[in-house]
Amino acid sequence: MQGTYKTGPAGVGQSRPMNTEPLRFDTKIAVLLRADLEPWQRLNVTAFLVSGLGTTVPEVIGEPYEDAGGVAYLPMFRQPVLVFEGTKETLRAAHGRALSRALPRAVFTADLFATGNDRDNRAAVRAVPTADLDLVGLALYGPRNAVDKTLKGARMHP
Repeated sequence: MQGTYKTGPAGVGQSRPMNTEPLRFDTKIAVLLRADLEPWQRLNVTAFLVSGLGTTVPEVIGEPYEDAGGVAYLPMFRQPVLVFEGTKETLRAAHGRALSRALPRAVFTADLFATGNDRDNRAAVRAVPTADLDLVGLALYGPRNAVDKTLKGARMHP
């Protein structure tokens, strides 16, 4: 299905065809949160986790936005971010599967709620052996099938 859209300020009054077919992705961006988090913690953890993917996996970032007045906005992810929740055990198992599949990932541990800056955050994670991380959040990116298998046992966030 085709529509039209106006080009930027240099193309005022010109229209180009716009493809309006839904995009399907063979990859998935997913965040897994521990189910016992407070609402503010869920939002904070999700924001921190996805920022790691955007800076390390450039193909997840779409084109910049622009409104009809020509005001530019930052680019965002090119595909939806699906948010899941699970128990501490579900999170630990997903983390292990993400490591074994070498999926790009970001972690958020309970210790990070007590820090206030990036340097202290990194030090808090570095201080704990992998198997002992008190995970409260995990972000993943990769082939849809691999991410789905990694998140086995998690459910969509309500």
